[in-house]
Amino acid sequence: MVHSPSQVEEVTLGQKVSDILNTIREGYDKRVRPNYGGEPVVVGVTMYILSISSLSEVHMDFTVDFYFRQTWTDPRLSFKGPPGVKTLSVGTEFLKTIWVPDTFFVNEKKSYFHTATTSNEFLRISESGDVIRSLRLTVTATCPMNLQYFPMDRQLCTVEIESFGYTMSDLRYRWAKGLESVGISSDVSLPQFKVNGHRQQAVEISLSSGNYSRLACEILFERALGFYIIQIYVPASLIVVISWISFWINRNATPARVALGVTTVLTMTTLMSSVNAALPKISYVKSLDVFLGTCFLMVFAALLEYATVGYMAKRIQMRKNKFDALRKKVEEAKPKGGDAEAGNASNPGLDAIAKKIERLWGVAPSDIDRYSRIVFPVCFICFQLMYWVIYLNISDVVEDDLVVLEQN
Repeated sequence: MVHSPSQVEEVTLGQKVSDILNTIREGYDKRVRPNYGGEPVVVGVTMYILSISSLSEVHMDFTVDFYFRQTWTDPRLSFKGPPGVKTLSVGTEFLKTIWVPDTFFVNEKKSYFHTATTSNEFLRISESGDVIRSLRLTVTATCPMNLQYFPMDRQLCTVEIESFGYTMSDLRYRWAKGLESVGISSDVSLPQFKVNGHRQQAVEISLSSGNYSRLACEILFERALGFYIIQIYVPASLIVVISWISFWINRNATPARVALGVTTVLTMTTLMSSVNAALPKISYVKSLDVFLGTCFLMVFAALLEYATVGYMAKRIQMRKNKFDALRKKVEEAKPKGGDAEAGNASNPGLDAIAKKIERLWGVAPSDIDRYSRIVFPVCFICFQLMYWVIYLNISDVVEDDLVVLEQN
């Protein structure tokens, strides 16, 4: 079989690369870090986030899919290649024969490598011994959340990177490209959150086993209000408005007013229970609790208003019955005969008392209904204005040094 010159050159070049790799492995001890006993190994890190699949308030975690790249220099891997060969791209099997940083994610709950159709990983070695290792990971990390302002809250979730065994005297991490070390795809989206941007940090952590270098990538999420407005805020507000209908119903229509009041109270109770069932059992008050609690108090106050009106009407009726009996006795005690006009004339004193009896504590039941038609809506509108102005303009998340995500 006759080989063309290009085929012979290709075979020769491939053989030279194989010889270089074999030479590198000779005498190489992967158990020892580069420059052992000297300066610490500096590992540069970059990340590119492909997607964020979930952010859970119940489990206090989030799941992120990203490319994770590490760069470091290992003089033992330097080589002099043939002309045109400055970098060697080798299979991932070669990783088993060289030293690699023992990087792990501090706040990881679970993670996995992507292996379809092969291991999503590559390794490149330059002539000077610079190493680039890239792989694709999906990590579920813890994200402690403060739900005090839920659902107008902003959450800061972090991916923390650290060496498991090497202290700062042996290994240090840095963001390889400064503020551009972390990239987030503009296609990243979540149903209930908007990704506002990210922030990078490099810190030193002191543990009982020593001081360690740590990198942190903080991602800022802002909750989308649309779902909660449609499913919670609007229905709760309408329930409050419906409870005001009882102020226009005649106070003698007891079944109608009681049924309306009880129904609105039970509906608010059901709404509050369904909302809290989807959230973790927390001990502090959320902004949503403030809104729903106020709505519940409004509908309960509307029910109590009718109870007050009914009580006053009953007391007034009892007083009227006593007064009518007293007036009847007074009429019977009048002397018979005399001037007919004088006999038919009304008693000014009794008339004045009759007018006062129509009111209890200076207020008539009909007045309470009339005042409630104005006071309840005004109070609720004032509460709505204060609620939205306050909670839409406060946040417990500091957004300094934030790299803003550019949306499509």
